[in-house]
Amino acid sequence: MALSTADVLFSKILSMLENEASLLSGVRDEINEIKLELNNMRSFLEDADIVREQSKTENDWVAGVREIAYQVEDIIDKYMYDMNKQQQRKGKFTSFFLKGIHFPQNLLLKHRLSRKLRDIKEKIKRIPERTQRYGVYQLEGRDKRSDAMFGNYDRNWLKNESESCLFVKDDDLVGIKKAQRELLCWLTSGDLERIVISVTGMGGSGKTTLVANTFNKQIVKQHFDFCAWTTVSQQYAIEELLRSVIKEIYKKANEQTPMNLNSLSYRDLGEKLEKYLQARRYLIILDDVWSLNLWQQISRVLPNGRNGSRVMLTTRMGEVASFQFGITNHVFELKSLRENKAWTLFCMKAFPSNLGQCPPYLDSLARNLAEKCKGLPLAIVTLGGLLSSKKSIAEWRIVHDNLNWELSYNPELGAVKCILLLSYYNLPYRLKHCFLYCCIFPEDYLIRRNRLIRLWMAEGFVEPVNGATPEVIAERYLMELISRGLLQVTKRNESGRPQACKMHDILRELAVSISETEKFVAISDRKEAVVEDNSGIRRLSIVAKDKEMKAIRGISQLRSLFVFAVDEISKSSFNRLPSGFKLLTVMDLQDAPINQLPSEIVNLFNLRYLNLTRTQVKELPKSIGELCNLQSLFLKETQIQELPPGIVKLKNLRHLIVYRFNIKGTDYDRWVSMRVPSNIFLMENLQVLTFAEAGDTFIKNLSKMTQLKRLCFANVKEANEKDLCFSLGKTTLLRYLMVMSCNEKERLKMDELVKAPPCLEKLVLAGKLEKMPHWFNSLQNLTCLRLHWSRLKEDFLARIQALPNLGRITLVNAYEGERLCFHEGFQKLKILRIQKFPELKEIVINKGVMPVLQELNIRECQKFVKLPNGWESLPELKKVCLRDVSSEIVEKICGAAASMDQPTIRIILLSRVG
Repeated sequence: MALSTADVLFSKILSMLENEASLLSGVRDEINEIKLELNNMRSFLEDADIVREQSKTENDWVAGVREIAYQVEDIIDKYMYDMNKQQQRKGKFTSFFLKGIHFPQNLLLKHRLSRKLRDIKEKIKRIPERTQRYGVYQLEGRDKRSDAMFGNYDRNWLKNESESCLFVKDDDLVGIKKAQRELLCWLTSGDLERIVISVTGMGGSGKTTLVANTFNKQIVKQHFDFCAWTTVSQQYAIEELLRSVIKEIYKKANEQTPMNLNSLSYRDLGEKLEKYLQARRYLIILDDVWSLNLWQQISRVLPNGRNGSRVMLTTRMGEVASFQFGITNHVFELKSLRENKAWTLFCMKAFPSNLGQCPPYLDSLARNLAEKCKGLPLAIVTLGGLLSSKKSIAEWRIVHDNLNWELSYNPELGAVKCILLLSYYNLPYRLKHCFLYCCIFPEDYLIRRNRLIRLWMAEGFVEPVNGATPEVIAERYLMELISRGLLQVTKRNESGRPQACKMHDILRELAVSISETEKFVAISDRKEAVVEDNSGIRRLSIVAKDKEMKAIRGISQLRSLFVFAVDEISKSSFNRLPSGFKLLTVMDLQDAPINQLPSEIVNLFNLRYLNLTRTQVKELPKSIGELCNLQSLFLKETQIQELPPGIVKLKNLRHLIVYRFNIKGTDYDRWVSMRVPSNIFLMENLQVLTFAEAGDTFIKNLSKMTQLKRLCFANVKEANEKDLCFSLGKTTLLRYLMVMSCNEKERLKMDELVKAPPCLEKLVLAGKLEKMPHWFNSLQNLTCLRLHWSRLKEDFLARIQALPNLGRITLVNAYEGERLCFHEGFQKLKILRIQKFPELKEIVINKGVMPVLQELNIRECQKFVKLPNGWESLPELKKVCLRDVSSEIVEKICGAAASMDQPTIRIILLSRVG
């Protein structure tokens, strides 16, 4: 982990040294020497990162190198901060005499920088001397990858742990019957083609146990001519895997294994195996597959003789499970145990002498600990086993209150730590700090995709790649963490793209432990948050709960500050931030009950990310434009009504999100836009701008903001049509567009738009439409469409029915007819929501239309009397919600007796179970 906490730091420093030539002139020699030393230090830490089990001396040595890197960062950041302040002051003076005063001041700052860099250079030179003195030079002489994967465990430990599942009895298993039935169905179906079955899930989810128990079933043994189990793991040799399968062949035939088997080549082994399997119905289990390379190597010798053969593999890698292995593939994603099943399993392991019954006096503690496991079988079984020897409340409470320590240092929980962290150790180094960064958020916190991506960018975690934006690269990082089971998706959009995720509690505890050891982040939920100066901590996450946060001391070295107010008590406990953080890069105060920003915030030269979402802040400083490195600014649901003119100076700003809700407004004007400077078009690097109040100048110059990918604006008038359509025609990178007229009666005219932005995925139009714009049929990438207050009189569905990717439609007062007819198309539509159709009586959905519809929501349609014929037969439909509809349909669904109580029946929710 040493590299993953320090490499970003090195990249930042080297970039700073190369890009700030004018400010660093005069100390060029010292800078060049430090650059060379930093490159050497980075190479050393890359080696150190691979070797997990280091001696105490080596750990101290690595920590020392990291501390020197931090000192370099502090020195340069402080210098840049002081020089920036000098330049700001210089800009306020105009006379030659007053400007001259600052010239010697700059020389003094450069002289101090030069002296400090020379001191650092001397410290670096002394590192090799200590290396020789104490014998710390053995990092290269190790089997690094083995150490990295297994730590103190024997390298055969994981294989033995895997194969021990073959001996687990049915009585010891909980919650696998439904999953096992599905696997048995796939294994024994009549399909003669070779089928590959992938069982996937995060580490410790019970994949191997499920497959092993299924493998041992008598029905499976009788169905196949030959069955073999082989454990793959991360470090495998294809020849050894083939030998293990061939040994099973000789064992089944009661023959002695050939003496020369170990000397056979891959080709010889493959030919021997293929010849034996060709005419047989076989089942091969490949447990713990990490790479697609394995399939490419082994598939060539597993014949498809159309005998009904099966290959089943377990993997925690999403890309492996989703690979198209052949003619037919099945993927079974193993979910966490349900709460009742998890509790049953926990009690079985924690109270074996009490027949799996929890004593009443331990019930509260036991349930809290079981809940921490979040349905993860490995954690439940191991933690339950640890607690089975503890009888008193005091013993249980020690484990309960110190779970982080227990997971990190208790050898009885070593299996949990090793298996869960295999995915972490296998990560590329850049993804390691992306993963650890997620532990900044409190337990069970839902982390929004865009928020996390923008934070990673601000921190400098995202590697520059030619031809791709940082946002795209960061999303790839996120998808990789999800694919490896290190983050759990909690919400997806209509196209399946993750919108929010969270960390499993046990994984988070391990990540916190690593982060604190490596000084990557400090987590504080105490009354007084303290970070000692010179501690090396760069990121502080304050979780304020139940108690007043009175002070934050010792934060002068911090680069990132997060404040989480997790309940109403803590939200009322403080309303102003402390001062003293000069070098912050990230300030995330979402939901913190502050109403005023510190005056010195405009001096935060390094600030790249500022999140004030749902704070009580009423205004931004007029000199906000001094934050020249700011990339992301979030002002959602604040009390700010207008952006200061100086905001246009933020030339590096990429994401500007500014809107609030008017809870007293009508449905139409519930979203409140924010007044922005008329020359906001000068911010040519903006990629996200939402939700701006548009004026004529804004609309006319919108065409200059060619980098926009997400754009939401209001206050559009019918007279703006020509300028609006011209500008939108130039914003070819747009993926999300929301256009809102100045009021619900104003016509929203967009017919002069020749062609919609080609990449558009989400479109929201709010305002009266005379007809559907002609360019709607060109929205080939559209996944989400929302029409508000369109009040169309014509049948508009024919214009959108053929859109190939449309997955979600929301219509609010969009149509004035009595019947809404879906005649054809809508092949990917999953969610249909209809609201405030004053005349609508029925919906018609023809057979074959919207075959994957999952949710139908109809509300505030008082004349609606009839659900579409055959709605019950839609195979994927899971939920139908009716709210504020006619008494006639309520009576049809709920029975005649319900009509007498109709005023009390406002919502009908129909759900499909199973």
